[in-house]
Amino acid sequence: MSERLAELLIKKNYITPDQIKKATDEQKLKGGRLESNLVRLGFIKEDELLSFLSAQYRVPSVKLSKIEINPNVIKLVPSSIAKKYLIIPMNRVGPKLTLAMADPSNIVVIDEVKFMTGFNVESVVASETEIVDAIKKYYGGGGSLAGMGSQTFQATDYTLDDETNSLLNGGLLLDDDSVNVDDFDTLVHGAVDNVEVVETQLSAEEGVEIEGPIIKIVNGILIKAIKLGASDIHFEPYERSFRIRYRIDGVLRRDMSLPIQIKNAIVSRLKIMARLDIAERRLPQDGRIKLRLGKGREMDFRVSVIPILFGEKVVLRLLDKSALQLDMTKLGFEESSLEDLRNAIHRPVGMILVTGPTGSGKTTTLYSALSELNKETENIITAEDPIEYNFMGINQVQMHEEIGLTFASSLRSFLRQDPDIIMVGEIRDFETAQIAVQAALTGHLVLSTVHTNDAPGTVTRLIDMGIEPFLISSAVILILAQRLVRKICMDCREPIKVHPQLLIDLGILPDEVKSFPVYKGKGCPICNGTGYKGRVGLYEVMPMKDEIKELILSRASTSEMKKEAIRLGMKTLRQSGIFKIKDGVTTVEEVLRTTMEDR
Repeated sequence: MSERLAELLIKKNYITPDQIKKATDEQKLKGGRLESNLVRLGFIKEDELLSFLSAQYRVPSVKLSKIEINPNVIKLVPSSIAKKYLIIPMNRVGPKLTLAMADPSNIVVIDEVKFMTGFNVESVVASETEIVDAIKKYYGGGGSLAGMGSQTFQATDYTLDDETNSLLNGGLLLDDDSVNVDDFDTLVHGAVDNVEVVETQLSAEEGVEIEGPIIKIVNGILIKAIKLGASDIHFEPYERSFRIRYRIDGVLRRDMSLPIQIKNAIVSRLKIMARLDIAERRLPQDGRIKLRLGKGREMDFRVSVIPILFGEKVVLRLLDKSALQLDMTKLGFEESSLEDLRNAIHRPVGMILVTGPTGSGKTTTLYSALSELNKETENIITAEDPIEYNFMGINQVQMHEEIGLTFASSLRSFLRQDPDIIMVGEIRDFETAQIAVQAALTGHLVLSTVHTNDAPGTVTRLIDMGIEPFLISSAVILILAQRLVRKICMDCREPIKVHPQLLIDLGILPDEVKSFPVYKGKGCPICNGTGYKGRVGLYEVMPMKDEIKELILSRASTSEMKKEAIRLGMKTLRQSGIFKIKDGVTTVEEVLRTTMEDR
């Protein structure tokens, strides 16, 4: 209940300020919503509260106990959403869905249901007790009034029922507002004129026309991914369902399940947008989709299609240049680590290596470094596979291994292009590593990535590739390992208590455990109930100091190099995570999930 509603209840003499205070204290102690606590404490009758809410929001009130709801209507809203928001779908007439709500002012919920179902939503108010009883009756399972409406967010499990499916295949046009496509203009790389021809051929082959329903469903999925800040969309066909998942802040979440009958039409629509061969279903394909949104904003989707057991799986990687963070000061570096990195990138010669697993932000770190170095006085050339973002002033080359354009061959050509700075997407083999080292030793600054677990382990990896230790110690000037962790949502962050042993296991000294602050997000509409919003980097920066070089020359073990680097001031990934826990940026669980114990 908002403060405004509480004031109105007091003004209308329904309750007193003292009763509001007691109900608020009860809420803090036992949870639940303020309205339900007012009723439970006997300060106001449920019927009185219902009448007040109906008049205040100017919506009808209903008695759910006197209504029998069609099971097909119940299927339109998943149980997880109904329980989380205390809502019940009551009736559907044509494109209109009537939704009984405990809080009919919650526009976020109305929009969510509207997007999910494709129907216009009309809200009515019902008592919380009756909504909880209805949820138990129609969805099954236990639960209490206090337990519902305050759950941790669960990914939406949305399956179109048979009735909705038949409407879709019958040509139902979804309401534009349900997928927010008013400002949505699809650019198909000059192939727009051919779309009608291709889709006509498809309808004859598949028996499903790619018309309004399929196009709007695909548009809606893409738009929702952008709104949620997803990095990837997964379209996955199984024997009886077609699952859609989004990767948000590095974690995959199931969003919906579409009817299996439309899987081929959805995949074909994506192939058309990416200019791929819709008739080829046996081989993997790669393409790109460009979308133009309102206000001049453009979004690129990198498309990958592979054949699997029950059809073709499609994964779209979202590439939003406007959201790319190129300011190195905002990536999450500790002050000393950032100073070490900046000192290295501004040196005229040498090699800088960034290491970490796929999806750990290595490309962003490299792009931010190149952005700082991008000046008219510098000739910067990159070899990338694929090129994720294009930048004015940087000469970017896309690799094509099938025609012999590899990292190694590109590097050889680069050295004849009078470069000052070279960026190699990844060092995978001896040949690429050898040429990169030679380039760093002959007057160039070289930036690249290697797949290892930590910074000291990168040296061992290069030696395993066949690079001599004396070349590594001479060429490499800095190695940076990184991970991405989810940030706590600042809108619902709160301090929590954890078991002291957990902090000790994390690496906190026993003397500091009592005063060590720990935070967590409790979940709110801003973060979709997850408690997390956005990601930040953890960094392990190892400059090549003389002591480290001596260990490399003596072929010391990775653990020996790590101990010496820590002695010389290197902050490990785990230590970087501890700093961010202490600053209230991330959680203990995230740091434990993404980093290994320091040994």
